Amino acid sequence: MGERKGQNKYYPPDYNPAVGGLNKFQGTHALRERARKLHMGILIIRFEMPYNIWCDGCNNHIGMGVRYNAEKKKIGMYYSTPVYQFRMKCHLCNNHFEIKTDPGNLDYVIVSGARRQENRWDPFENEQIVPEDKDTSKRLFDDAMFKLEHGTEDLDKAKKAAPILVKLHDVQDAKWNDDFAANSLLRQQLRAKKQKLAVKEKHDNELKERLSLSIPLVDENDEDAKIAKLLSYQTSDSTKTRQKKFIHGLRKIPKLDPNKPKKCLNLGIIQSTTTTKTQAVPISTSNPSNSISSLVSADYESSSD
Repeated sequence: MGERKGQNKYYPPDYNPAVGGLNKFQGTHALRERARKLHMGILIIRFEMPYNIWCDGCNNHIGMGVRYNAEKKKIGMYYSTPVYQFRMKCHLCNNHFEIKTDPGNLDYVIVSGARRQENRWDPFENEQIVPEDKDTSKRLFDDAMFKLEHGTEDLDKAKKAAPILVKLHDVQDAKWNDDFAANSLLRQQLRAKKQKLAVKEKHDNELKERLSLSIPLVDENDEDAKIAKLLSYQTSDSTKTRQKKFIHGLRKIPKLDPNKPKKCLNLGIIQSTTTTKTQAVPISTSNPSNSISSLVSADYESSSD
């Protein structure tokens, strides 16, 4: 964090460059409090727990990744690689535990004050890919027969693992999602839908303006379109059409002879009328019954003519 802060280096008036840097002149270390035990070969660093452990003082679980201010010191060598030991205090109690490096096994070993939570397994039992060790690599480089046998074993392993790899590949394809491709496809669909809505809105506005409508138009339905095709609309004859038909029917009727009795036409129905001849019959006043009978006989004769 020191490099993030503004450095204000003050050089006092009695500073002598021949002594060295400003830290040497003031008798301080560049690491300040972290180097307070440097004369004992101890440097205070920030140590991160490499795996899960159980504290022997409070029996609490300390997870991997928890950081401590640890005292680091060199305790030996593994060939040309130094071995370091770290001492730190538990943040839940007053217990101290020590951990050292193990360069030979590429691991950390608990010296005292804690015990490791065992989560280790054999990679061969779990069918994991394990790199070849140095001895096997040397034999593959020097021994041709061993290389051939090793290659045959690898082919047999590959044949056995092929169905498993296919299943794993299918599962990975089913679970894995390409967020960018999914987003691109969704945006493309929304863009096409937006264009269709714009065309429909333009068509509806033109129809409303042409028909002077102010109501919202619903979407077309296939079933309604089929029913509309099956319907046929026929309008009744107007008054002018009926008049034309009537006049056309009158033109087909022959003209009347003036010498023949007249016939009256009323809406296509012909009614004939005949003129009745009336004759004057003398009426006697002496006998009323005779006069009535004579009138009846006269009417009968006229109708018979």
